[in-house]
Amino acid sequence: MISTTSHAPAKSGKVLPTCPRPPFPPIDLTQKRKRELDGQSKYEIDTSKPTAVFTPSEGRSYTLSVALPGSIIANAQSPELKIALAGQIARALAVFCVDEVVIFDDGQAEKTSKSHGTDFGYIHEVGRDSYTGYSDPNYFLMHMLSYLETPPHLRKHLFPMHPNLKLAGTTPSLDMPHHLRAHEWCQYREGVTIKTPQPSNGGTKAAEGQGGNRKSRKSDAEASPVVTYVESGLPHRVSVSTSIPPNTRVTLKFSDDKGSSDIANPALTATAVAPTTPREEAGYYWGYGVRSASSISALLTECPFDGGYDLTFGTSERGIPITTLRQSSSGHSSVPEFYHMLIAFGGVAGLEVAVKGDAELTAMGVSEPKSLFDYWVDLCPGQGSRTIRTEEAIWLGLMGLRDVVVTKGRR
Repeated sequence: MISTTSHAPAKSGKVLPTCPRPPFPPIDLTQKRKRELDGQSKYEIDTSKPTAVFTPSEGRSYTLSVALPGSIIANAQSPELKIALAGQIARALAVFCVDEVVIFDDGQAEKTSKSHGTDFGYIHEVGRDSYTGYSDPNYFLMHMLSYLETPPHLRKHLFPMHPNLKLAGTTPSLDMPHHLRAHEWCQYREGVTIKTPQPSNGGTKAAEGQGGNRKSRKSDAEASPVVTYVESGLPHRVSVSTSIPPNTRVTLKFSDDKGSSDIANPALTATAVAPTTPREEAGYYWGYGVRSASSISALLTECPFDGGYDLTFGTSERGIPITTLRQSSSGHSSVPEFYHMLIAFGGVAGLEVAVKGDAELTAMGVSEPKSLFDYWVDLCPGQGSRTIRTEEAIWLGLMGLRDVVVTKGRR
């Protein structure tokens, strides 16, 4: 039998009077927030806005490079997962100030003409003008990392519409130091050259009708200074006294006497410098470069730095625990100082398959990847999961070796 509980009035028969609840007055959240901010002590921190702004201390010469296979994109099953994976990797590169990322072919990316993105309007033809998330994962990852590293105000100039970029808006912002807003001032700035407008030849025709000669017009043209205009995200275009082809990305350096008051200056001038200048002169983290390697051996032999990588780390669950790098008889790290450091990560099957699939290494009799690197480390000893995904290993490796980068890099 199921018993029920009666909510009838008490036996006395009296009904308690009910008082209607007065309506609450509407709360003005804007005024509430203003009162909270006004009442804050000068020692309190307003957490409503980000405060971790990169502040350079001194110039640095050392670089940090990361290498990973593009085959990890092939392991993602949908276009949304592929673009999200690229975004996670780009975030790690930006957070830990990586200067170069190398996408190498480990032979595990099955290149196919099949496209599963028909619901998103992707093109089916094989080629880099079509969606390459399935047909060429290596190129897809390079394409996405290059796009995300580029300052937002330059992307429309440097990256034409492409199926790979259809979902790029869903990736998290990198917000790196060179991703400057229009109202922000920095002595260095990224820009793109635009086609310089040609001067009107009306005066030339008039001079020609009045007896002007070709020689005098040629001397006038040679006397006029060469100027290239650069779109840099500022209210006005910046002029550079150098001839640079249109649609070229350039790094600008403004003179020391310029400041935030010159942001709206319509006659602002600058000098085109190397992309490494902000890092080497002032210590700014100025984004990462992207290059490709046809194999793991090409990753090392095609290094763009003089002398190659002088400190290399290979990652594997079969390596030595990363904590042992900080253990020595003197209590200090045994890792030597470096100029160019490389951390290599494997794909689903690890770096071992990349070595086995490299024809040059096979001809040399190299079968173990640990012989290619100075250190062969396990990033997470005693891991609870059977596998650690590459995008997870990147965060673990960069965090685990952060102390080595900061303390051992030669400035």
